[in-house]
Amino acid sequence: MTMIQQLPSRRPQPPSDERLRIDCPVLLTERLVLRAPHVEDIDAITLLANNPAIATMVSRMPHPYTREDAAEFVRKTATRGNGNSVYAMAEADTGTFVGCCALHEGDRPNGLEIGYWVGQPYWGGGYATEAVHALVDMAFKSTEIDHIDGACRVTNAGSRRVLQKSGFQFQGTDMIHVMALNASVAAERFRLDRKTWASLLSWHASPARR
Repeated sequence: MTMIQQLPSRRPQPPSDERLRIDCPVLLTERLVLRAPHVEDIDAITLLANNPAIATMVSRMPHPYTREDAAEFVRKTATRGNGNSVYAMAEADTGTFVGCCALHEGDRPNGLEIGYWVGQPYWGGGYATEAVHALVDMAFKSTEIDHIDGACRVTNAGSRRVLQKSGFQFQGTDMIHVMALNASVAAERFRLDRKTWASLLSWHASPARR
């Protein structure tokens, strides 16, 4: 799980740069469908997100995480009320919800930030890496961004591996506030620029859209 905006709760803001706007097409990967969260996902979101092992590794997820939290998240996502491009990760074969991923405007010009979390029963299966690759490809191909940023807690080796396997380069350390802890924690920041991404296009075939 990355630290950045996993389940956004801040007041929505209009995009500051139309070049960064993403229309959130459905993305198909080898094993996943990345789509908008649905009302039918609420119970699964609640079950997986109400876990301190996840909430303490992301920045904006409350704990305990209630069904009302999940319903509000789905409602805001449906109206783009959270200001982000948010996807549910679902297994292509079964439709099972396994986590979320998102892109949103970053603090630095002409860039986006990526965030993701995967439910604990699905850790170690490579789903986060698969989703990150799909979001990164889509973002660079459909916008004029120069870079994508990501971050993880210094104790989160799994998320660090996802970013590194996706071509992100270490930028330094920082302190990030974690809602579930009501405290700031040490985090590592990573960046993938367009030039590096272009050299890594052999990752996989581009995700299909529909």
